Amino acid sequence: MAHQLRAVGLDFIEVAPVRLVFAREMSAGPKAVYRALADDVPGWAEWFSAVTFARPTGDGSTREVRLRGGGRFQETIIAAKEPEVYAYRVDVANTPGIHAFAEEWRLTPSGTGTLVRWTFALDGTAPVRFLAKLGRAGMGRAFRGAVAALDRRIAA
Repeated sequence: MAHQLRAVGLDFIEVAPVRLVFAREMSAGPKAVYRALADDVPGWAEWFSAVTFARPTGDGSTREVRLRGGGRFQETIIAAKEPEVYAYRVDVANTPGIHAFAEEWRLTPSGTGTLVRWTFALDGTAPVRFLAKLGRAGMGRAFRGAVAALDRRIAA
């Protein structure tokens, strides 16, 4: 069943009740990383193991994403500033208990590569907030694996 979430902007990333922030360096430069995030949405399933399907929808300002385990989201891009930030909010999810959800990928030059900072921002019922915090270690592993796989993909 689809659940409509509260529409949030980029400011939500900083004030959400649950904020999980992960960072890792990549050898690829910010422009290449940004293009992989923003311009190759279907490619996400190739490098982010949690993603099984992703595609841009509408005029490209929205996306459909499916996750391993059955999560399904309709998202709206809320920031696309090359090569610095790519962020989106979830508008519709098949997971009950989520009130608002957004993610931000912030890219900062680091030597010849990029420091990638991913922020997961969520508001929901108490059990959803608890489970999101409980999942921090697994999300960190997924992020580190995704960034390493993306770096290999860009280098190929």
